[in-house]
Amino acid sequence: MSAFLRVIIAFGACFVPADAQADESTSRAQTQADAFTRYELLAPASESFRITYFVSATRAGATRFYNPIRPGSEPDVHGVVDRMTGEDLEWSLVKGDDARASGLVPNAADEGEYIRVDLARPVPSGGRGRLLIDKTYKDAASYRADGDVATFRRTLGVKRNAVVLPAGYELISVNYPSQLILREDGRLELSFINPGAVGVDYEIRARPVRPALATDIIAKTNDAPPDRGSSEVWRGSYRIPQRASQTRDIVYFLQQPETNSFRLYHDYEETRPGVGRYINVVRAGSKASNPSAVVLDTGEVLEVETLRGDEITERGLDIGTPPTSETEVVAIWFDPVPEGASTLLRIEETYTDAQRYFASGEHEFLWDRSFGRSRNKVVLPDGWYLVENAVPATVTTEPDGRVALNYINDRPGVIDVLIRGKRRR
Repeated sequence: MSAFLRVIIAFGACFVPADAQADESTSRAQTQADAFTRYELLAPASESFRITYFVSATRAGATRFYNPIRPGSEPDVHGVVDRMTGEDLEWSLVKGDDARASGLVPNAADEGEYIRVDLARPVPSGGRGRLLIDKTYKDAASYRADGDVATFRRTLGVKRNAVVLPAGYELISVNYPSQLILREDGRLELSFINPGAVGVDYEIRARPVRPALATDIIAKTNDAPPDRGSSEVWRGSYRIPQRASQTRDIVYFLQQPETNSFRLYHDYEETRPGVGRYINVVRAGSKASNPSAVVLDTGEVLEVETLRGDEITERGLDIGTPPTSETEVVAIWFDPVPEGASTLLRIEETYTDAQRYFASGEHEFLWDRSFGRSRNKVVLPDGWYLVENAVPATVTTEPDGRVALNYINDRPGVIDVLIRGKRRR
């Protein structure tokens, strides 16, 4: 693993909760990242919902992970899966004294309850121990029926969440901006990404739909488009991508503006069985250098190649369009993914792009780049401060004093980010 990767993981875990940034030299407390929760609401009279919780343990060397049970909930744990292999993991329900004695949850209260998970392998330095925890909660304080109306009200501290309505129910209100997707089984799923620093007090209200109407909703998704003129694009068959569940984080570290360069890393989870390579097509106008890649599950350093023009064709790589002499790709090779498993990659490289990052005068720089991923971070160069930012972002300061902007793109399509900075005198 490169020195740069060790630094950015220590300093740049941009979407990790604040408690995940504790100093490892003074604390053994567990840390985590990449959390996503899906709540599937069961029949309202049951006051129960099934939870699939995706999370990564990140404390280097940890062999266990503790998932707290929210007070007032009656848990039924169905199992825990190691997402790298797809295999079941050993788990047990324990009290707070067990969690506290482990050193991983030093402030655990005696009356607290936890799911204790034995990890498949120690968490590698700078890596991930990826888990899927499957459980059902009965919790009348969070989910109940009032006549025909079902209400789900819960403070959600995880940044990425989805809630699936019971079969045969329609949405009548939600209090936080959310995507709404019709699942293949006919149920409606809401999802959102929380860009803020505190949990969302999320409330959904739903009621039963007449069966005939519910059938019509599904049947009409493939209707032919109306005649609206050739200038309009028909989007009736468009499949809405759920942004909350996407995992492709990217972090840009701007070098000094006169270099027109920025170092970056991006994470990619490969879930397709049999796939053993990742092809990154370098954006037109940019040049890539010094690429490297690691499997975050194990710390394994991977083979990486930079290919251009005819080299792409000669290696038999399909990039969607015929490559030209200017086409450049970074190819990463890894063991093919087994059925039911996945591999999490972290890829790093340096880009040079004078059209999108450049000095504007002696004491100013401009960054002008579109972002397609849902979660993006830009770290300003050392010695520079922020004066303008076009797209809303949260602003933080890195441990080394550099200013960072964190962007959440919770909708399909790209955001056009424009940043202007000035040199500190």
